[in-house]
Amino acid sequence: MTSLSESPKPRSPKPTKPDPTSPRPTWTRWIVPSVLFGFLIWSFLVSRAPPPPTVSYSDLYSLLELGKVAKATLAGRDLTGALKSDERVAGKTIREFATVLPADDRDLLPLLRRKQVEVSVKSERSGMLEQVLLALLPWVLIALAWLWISRRVQRAGGAALPLGAMSARPHPIERQDATRVRFEDVAGLAGAKRDLREVVDFLREPERFQRLGGRLPRGILLLGPPGTGKTLLARAVAGEADVPFFYVSGSEFIQLFVGMGAQRVRELFDEARKAGPSIVFIDEIDAVGRARGTGLGGGNDEREQTLNQLLSELDGFTRNDLTVVLAATNRPDVLDSALLRPGRFDRRVIVDRPEHKARESILRLYTRGKPLAGDVAIETLAASTPGFSGADLANLCNEAALIATRRGAERLFAKDFAAAIDKIVLGDPRETLLDAEERRRVAIHESGHAIVARFVADAEPLRRVSILPRGFTLGATQQSQAPDRHLATQPQLESRLAVLMGGYAAESLLSGSVSSGSENDLRQATELAFKMVAHFGMSASVGPMFHEQRLEHPFLGQQVATETGVSDLTAHAIEEEARRVLVEALAAARRTIEGHRLPLERLVATLLTEETLEKADLDKLLGGRAA
Repeated sequence: MTSLSESPKPRSPKPTKPDPTSPRPTWTRWIVPSVLFGFLIWSFLVSRAPPPPTVSYSDLYSLLELGKVAKATLAGRDLTGALKSDERVAGKTIREFATVLPADDRDLLPLLRRKQVEVSVKSERSGMLEQVLLALLPWVLIALAWLWISRRVQRAGGAALPLGAMSARPHPIERQDATRVRFEDVAGLAGAKRDLREVVDFLREPERFQRLGGRLPRGILLLGPPGTGKTLLARAVAGEADVPFFYVSGSEFIQLFVGMGAQRVRELFDEARKAGPSIVFIDEIDAVGRARGTGLGGGNDEREQTLNQLLSELDGFTRNDLTVVLAATNRPDVLDSALLRPGRFDRRVIVDRPEHKARESILRLYTRGKPLAGDVAIETLAASTPGFSGADLANLCNEAALIATRRGAERLFAKDFAAAIDKIVLGDPRETLLDAEERRRVAIHESGHAIVARFVADAEPLRRVSILPRGFTLGATQQSQAPDRHLATQPQLESRLAVLMGGYAAESLLSGSVSSGSENDLRQATELAFKMVAHFGMSASVGPMFHEQRLEHPFLGQQVATETGVSDLTAHAIEEEARRVLVEALAAARRTIEGHRLPLERLVATLLTEETLEKADLDKLLGGRAA
């Protein structure tokens, strides 16, 4: 026990050592190089005095003959001199002069001696100081450049900077508290919003769930194609829960030096815990969360260390830690299995392309505030854009506004939206000029597609035929897709194959040969036939099995190899069956075209004249569908 009289004496503070990593003041960092560089420039300028005015060779001899030259200096073929007084030469008054002598002048020196001119001779080589300066100047510049680059690397967090000093650097963590997005600002996505509503309620009232032993999901993975609104939905969750929102892209974790990405992961989660309850959103998580053990990059590279740190942080949440990790990706198949296990990413929310009602609400959201004409029907526009994502619909409204602006219109009409759809789906009109033979062949090709689509059973309705070059195509045959179709039957797929083969069949029948214009049709038909045989079980010989012959590269996402699990005999059987399906589709297309030869020729002639035929024109020209 310590009495009052024995109070401890105050200790004198220990002298602190200067931190070697702390940056020095700017003036001390640059004073020595600046003084050295300034001295070199000053010495160089002093040694290079301005040259005297130049006189012609004939004027030199005139001045010598008149005895007006006092002294002369010879340095090779260069002569400089001074006059006895100011003289007017070639329209200007000079006292000193310079000239260039010819290669061989034997009369000059005798003339100088005869006129009693003071003559001196100089070496052509520069002075010692000038030579030293010219030799040192490049090395000084290189040293200054190296010093500048090294300082920049240290400030940017290079290898010379200790990892502990990185916390003072700006990091790519975006904290957004001011911008609030609500669920009402996200059109469509009713199912995804319903799945995330529980997270919002938990962040608002954690005690209500914790009293029964419930805990907040550690991580939620948003899966869906690009442009479907995954980032916007994550912001809406933070806005609804009224909590801080931390945004970072997965690619920003991957750094040049090993260990930097893991440091950034620690910084991100430390800040999120301090601000809790909060939401951390990692966009494009497949950039850092790809499957390990692929044999590429070894087992100790920067990406795997960053992923290991991310897994550790996801495991480090306590039961009372109110931090939710939302992540988005459109490639869930390449993610590491350790990242997807329960306890890390507990839930997966599908953010799919919007269906008809959702597209209608998205279009109403993006056309809000735009002056629409009376012929614009949002319901019809939503029905004509199946497969469009939210980003595609936003781009559609913007393109329609730009097209109307270029026309000088005051409102957006239905034809502006139709032109915008054509631009997005087919591309801009090209200035390609086809000769008469090519133009006729394109008309025959597109007419073949149209005839098969019109008269074959189970085909989608014909909407438009055009031989105007757009984008990468020389012509196009468009069909009205069934709204929000989720399944395709075998007869429907076989009709689709017949339509794809229609152009090939029409060229071979009417022109006697085929062209390279069928390349894209054959590619699509081959891929569809392979899926029908190997994936959909629509072949009696191969059977109801799923065969994946081609693997996708784990990093490139491209088909690069044949799976070893499929034998050569099975692969050969799949190829033969797919070829049989394609041959039958071509035969069906030929039968349809031969049975409707007159409508085909009529359509070709009309296309060569009109270039584009809409649905009403096609109905009038081809009549009703026949069996």
